[in-house]
Amino acid sequence: MNVGFSFFFNNILLGVGLAMDAFSVSLANGLHEPQMKRGKMSLIAGVFAFFQALMPMAGWVCVHTVLQYFRSFERLIPWIALLLLGYIGIKMILERDEGADCTCQRQNVGVATLLVQGVATSIDALSVGFTIADYGFVSALLAALIIAAVTYVICLGGLSIGKKAGTRLAGKAGVLGGVILIFIGVEIFLTGR
Repeated sequence: MNVGFSFFFNNILLGVGLAMDAFSVSLANGLHEPQMKRGKMSLIAGVFAFFQALMPMAGWVCVHTVLQYFRSFERLIPWIALLLLGYIGIKMILERDEGADCTCQRQNVGVATLLVQGVATSIDALSVGFTIADYGFVSALLAALIIAAVTYVICLGGLSIGKKAGTRLAGKAGVLGGVILIFIGVEIFLTGR
């Protein structure tokens, strides 16, 4: 595989397309936790980037090893995303604070929730393994790293936007964030079927 301009350009565009779900969830996380520190923002973006790189590589491995098993699993991807994001969204709505004061303490995005979000937003990227199946291992790994870098930057932007809006929306931000997550799950479900 020739690693030239078109390789980088195509994988950057692929990264942008794959990162849209992670961007929306990052936006919801920023809404839910407007006082989030930069270190945590970097961690959240890093988790999304990690899963967005891991899933295409896992798909690539599946294509080169157990293709028949992966094809049967591919039909479940929209259902898994719907269930995971719906659960997290409903949980955010139910756990929101009632106070309208923006200085209220909100429940932070926890590690378990973040990992579920990372899997839910990147599980559809497994199918990218099919599009990069003709790449050698090094080229596939480079493509996955480009996707991860793009995801990281986009998620930082989503978190920043969500934080600013979350501060302004105060008590309603948790509900809005939960609704966004449920909407993303339904969107993945409807477009993935």
